[in-house]
Order: sequence, then structure tokens, then C-alpha cells
Amino acid sequence: MAARKMNVEKVIEALNEIFEHEMAGVVRYTHFGLKTFGYARIPIVGWFNENAEESLMHARLVGEHITNLGGHPSLRVGKVPTTHKHDIDTLLEESLTHEREAIAAYERLLKLVEGKNIALEEFARSQIAEEMLHVAGMEKMLRAPGS
Repeated sequence: MAARKMNVEKVIEALNEIFEHEMAGVVRYTHFGLKTFGYARIPIVGWFNENAEESLMHARLVGEHITNLGGHPSLRVGKVPTTHKHDIDTLLEESLTHEREAIAAYERLLKLVEGKNIALEEFARSQIAEEMLHVAGMEKMLRAPGS
């Protein structure tokens, strides 16, 4: 079976969307760590900082894929909406929305590369799986103990 031809321009566009989203994650999680207060601050700040580092690592991986295809990584940062609320539940809800948006972006990439570029296909699948685990973890964090 011959591989179908991949639309490189559309793939680079999708990758740049993801790149911008991951860079927004760096900003979002760094900001959330700074505005976390209360007795649970230390572990939560550490968790937000880990997420910021992971978003940067993901952006770098995506940037490598962009340049491998001959593209130019975007210099924009994706949307970073905020409610201006500082309670941990709200920050986690905002994080959950961000992670779900990431899954959708990686799924769009997967549709563009499926059966056309195994490296990008496997990358998209692994990122979707990783983001799904993040969502599950956040959902658990938002559940009341004993529920």
C-alpha cells in the first residue's frame, strides 16, 4: 500500500498551533505558580512549575518537527485566558480546559498525518495519551476526598 501524500503546509500550521498552545502553557503554569497561596502552596507550586517545564519541553519537540518539515516556528504565544481568581480549584479548572484544548490540537494533527508520516503520527498519539493522563490527574485533584 502506497503512503498517501501529506499536506506539509497544513501540518506545519497544525504544529504551529500546538507550539503556540504549549508556549501558552509555559506562561499559564508559571503564572499559576506565582499566584498560588495558602497552606497547600508548596506542593501545588511545584506541580505548576513541573507543568511549565513540560510545556516548554513539548514546545521544543514540536518546534523540531516544524523545522524538520522546513517550516518556521511561530513567535506567538497562544491564548492565556484567566478568570483573575486565585483559588486552587479555579486554577485547576483553567488548567483542565487548557489540557483538553491540547488534546484537541494533537488530535487535529493526528488526522493530518495518519497513514502519511509515521514519526508525526506516533508523536501525536503519544502526546494525546500524555495529555489524557494529565486530564485524568487533574480531575482526580478536583474531586473531594472520599468521593
